[in-house]
Amino acid sequence: MSTQDYAPKRKITSFYPPQRHLMGPGPSEIHPRVFSAMGKPTIGYLDPVFVEMMEELKELLRYAFQTNNALTFPVSGPGSVGMEMCFVNMVSPGDKVIVCRNGVFGGRMIENVQRCGGVAVVVEDRWGTPVSLQKVEDAFKANPDTKVLAFVHAETSTGVASDAKSLAEIARKHGALTIMDAVTSLGGTPVLVDEWGIDAVYSASQKCLSCTPGLSPISFNERVVERVKVRSEKVHSWFMDMNLLLGYWGATNRTYHHTAPTNALYALHESLLMLREEGLENAWARHQRNHLALKAGLEKLGLNYLVEEAYRLPQMNAVSVAPGIDEKEVRRRLLLDYNLEIGAGLGDLAGKIWRFGLMGYSCKMENVMLSLCALETVFTDMGVKVKFGEAEAAAYHAYAAHPARLQPVRAVA
Repeated sequence: MSTQDYAPKRKITSFYPPQRHLMGPGPSEIHPRVFSAMGKPTIGYLDPVFVEMMEELKELLRYAFQTNNALTFPVSGPGSVGMEMCFVNMVSPGDKVIVCRNGVFGGRMIENVQRCGGVAVVVEDRWGTPVSLQKVEDAFKANPDTKVLAFVHAETSTGVASDAKSLAEIARKHGALTIMDAVTSLGGTPVLVDEWGIDAVYSASQKCLSCTPGLSPISFNERVVERVKVRSEKVHSWFMDMNLLLGYWGATNRTYHHTAPTNALYALHESLLMLREEGLENAWARHQRNHLALKAGLEKLGLNYLVEEAYRLPQMNAVSVAPGIDEKEVRRRLLLDYNLEIGAGLGDLAGKIWRFGLMGYSCKMENVMLSLCALETVFTDMGVKVKFGEAEAAAYHAYAAHPARLQPVRAVA
């Protein structure tokens, strides 16, 4: 056979994606500075210059996580790999793990426990509500031999935040380690790893950090390192074995482990540098300010929030679909007519909610106003009675009531 027998049957040219306004659950829009960083020359992953950049990455991530943990670095892979790395290192066959499920991603934690041979003790809460502290306390009393408590700090599927500090206190009181999912919270709302006493935490590059997808920032404290060192059997993953990665991300005598995604790491370095320049407090305040404006406009359109106000994530706004509206058609029209992407509901909430993301570089006034204007037009075209301009006016009033007040940039950790 000729090589041409395997050639594509259609004409394929260079791919040029459209420019979208990303207002869904992730990825978020990427700043031009981060795009520019990705285009810098590729060098070897053991090049002394690259090694120095890796050290700076670790420092910048410690600032973002608010931790002094030495073992703080980006895993080569998306947030799901960061999650799996925590479980595969910290859970041995037969270990009991209390897993809090109040959305899709708590369910993925359960799957990880089971695949590691652990025993998942599931604490269930209704989707859209935070993890119940009392239920967790009761689970520990019923299972005093529990080794790990795992929970999602910011549940992307519903937009609800749970009390991470109190959950970590319960775990520590009962002698257990904690694994915290901070995929959607890091950079958008406070994540205070040392202050809260979190043992292991993972996040993702494409949410509030506004970096290219494919990296998972992660941090382990010394309690975790010591637990892994005394495991009776090898970690059930070569790639994610913490003991091997210590040599790759260590401070001295760096050894080869895998081929690092060099240009993606350039991008993360730049995005974290931009977060440091803005200041964490200012980033948190920016997400809250834009959330309040979007909230005012969405409510003027008659859209009700899934999560009670005290537990809402500013960067993930979940609202119930308007009665009589084809929710898929709304999303299709927004994408087709306005290049505007919003998210649908997952699992039990499929077809019942929309998810509006305000993450990182996507968290800005022009995206808020575009979303509200576009929704007014789409709703009107679909027969819903709205008063043009009311939603935008409500958002403007919210901005006026909550002016931006920049705080001096300072390191807290």
